[in-house]
Amino acid sequence: APHVVTGARGGGWTRAASAVDPVLAVMALAFAGLSILDPAQALESLVFTAESLAWISPFLLLAVGIAAYVRAARADTLITRAFAGRVAPMILAAALFGALSPFCSCGVIPLVGALLSMGMPLPAVMAFWLASPIMDPEVFVLTAGGLGLGFAIAKTIAAAGIGVAGGFATLAVSRLGGFEAPLKSRPGGCAVRGLTGAEAVRWRFWREDERRHAFVAEGASNAWFLIRWLTLAFLLESLMLAWMPADLIGAWLGGGNLLAVPTAAIVGAPAYLNSYAAIPTTAALIELGMTPGAALAFMTAGAVTSIPAAVAVYALVRRSVFAAYVGFGLVGSMLAGYAYQLWLG
Repeated sequence: APHVVTGARGGGWTRAASAVDPVLAVMALAFAGLSILDPAQALESLVFTAESLAWISPFLLLAVGIAAYVRAARADTLITRAFAGRVAPMILAAALFGALSPFCSCGVIPLVGALLSMGMPLPAVMAFWLASPIMDPEVFVLTAGGLGLGFAIAKTIAAAGIGVAGGFATLAVSRLGGFEAPLKSRPGGCAVRGLTGAEAVRWRFWREDERRHAFVAEGASNAWFLIRWLTLAFLLESLMLAWMPADLIGAWLGGGNLLAVPTAAIVGAPAYLNSYAAIPTTAALIELGMTPGAALAFMTAGAVTSIPAAVAVYALVRRSVFAAYVGFGLVGSMLAGYAYQLWLG
């Protein structure tokens, strides 16, 4: 009997631990630690976070509404139409669609696996794959609110440009005999069946009960996700502004350093949280001296090659495709950063 009781207790602790939201836990621990070690900074961070959330709330509501509408109307099924026709037009369409599609760096992985398993050409899939994590309607709205409309437009252009460049580079390598059988295995299941386009798009989704429920569920889920991550991001921003030395940021990532753009891309690749948390983080870095070009490289490289996304990509495709994906993302982000800096300059 004793070992049974111990096992039950262990299972209870395991279930309790799994039920704890990690984002909320980190914020709670951070505020608790600040309250003990630096009460003044704890109050300042709390006020800063609340004011920042209030300021960005209109953009947040608009972003959540757009994402929920796309899901409820099933407009995401239109993605299959971006992969029809000759390869070169497919690459252009896939990159553009990827820059506008509502998929994050990890959420796009099952979709890419499904597309490849369905026989879609790798160059077009690569174009979509690279462009999609960098920008989507939600991120565009939030980026415009946090970093300005000009930066949001530049990031969208960078997303499409990196996708197009990566797609045509993949096409060139494929024609030389590379990238054969890109998948490690053929994923199956609902991901593949969900791309048949059988479910019709209904722009007036509110006429159907099921889609109305989907709109509410999607909106609530996205709102909760965004609020948690943005709250953590604003907390981090307040600490960065308080503790990070501005002269160090200016020296490494400022306009006087020719290596600011590649440094930002290389640092952003593994250190990136997600596209939402990166907005206030990048705003804080710009305020501390980071150039806009380096900021763009930081955000684009991080969106494509963040550690969670890279792990998922490595598990899905062969090493040569994985290396190409990471390489295209890093190089494309650096070129986009330099181009944006030259444009502003």
